[in-house]
Amino acid sequence: MKRILSAQENQRAAQAMLDYGMLAQGDRVLVAVSGGVDSLVLAWLLHDWRRKIPFAYEVQAVHIDMQAKDGRAVQVAEQLAGLGISCNILPAEQSVPLMKEGDNAGLCHRCARARRRQLFELARQKECNKLALGHHRDDIVETFFINLTSGGNISTMRPKQTLFSGRLELIRPLAYLCKEEIQAIAKRLGLKAVPSNCPLAEQTRRTDIRSVLAHIYKQLPGSREQIFAALGNVRPEYLLLQENNYADKS
Repeated sequence: MKRILSAQENQRAAQAMLDYGMLAQGDRVLVAVSGGVDSLVLAWLLHDWRRKIPFAYEVQAVHIDMQAKDGRAVQVAEQLAGLGISCNILPAEQSVPLMKEGDNAGLCHRCARARRRQLFELARQKECNKLALGHHRDDIVETFFINLTSGGNISTMRPKQTLFSGRLELIRPLAYLCKEEIQAIAKRLGLKAVPSNCPLAEQTRRTDIRSVLAHIYKQLPGSREQIFAALGNVRPEYLLLQENNYADKS
């Protein structure tokens, strides 16, 4: 049987799940599948991982159909079916109205927030205690730079985040894998991204940040790995925190 994960990819995926305690006995995991290879690979990984882990958990896939009848949802479901994974297709609750010209970032934020709210509600209805998202290492670094340059804060997406007083946890099992590795896994699985029909898909701040980071990585070899490592090695005593916001606990 053809090996899907290399030894390094397998080790890093397992390490991310272990480091953040992402899965446990009896978990009901809802996997959000957008149609990109990241979320398609994530659905396969969590479905396949059940034969490796010495405890039982359930996996359900869902695709929010942002544009009904355009065929994207069917393509997503068909690819998952080829992996033995059933997929719930959920029509988007509402379209996000266009905002003033040039406010692409605000529109994308509202659209993402609407989808996330719908996923939270579906997880509640299906009694799922985990919501799995396909963000990977590069997404985490890009989010850090987006928040740094546009939000005026130092933060990023966490591999695991607890919400609603513990009722739901967001998990990102691909957190230790880079984009190229996920694309290679998708190729071995025969998966292809289902193109987005969003007119702003290539006009976001994330695209701009990705271009800047590509330049940094080229100019400073090894910086890609060092930046990600730095996000887990924060030294608050060397940040500009006012005295009434930070107490030295040493």
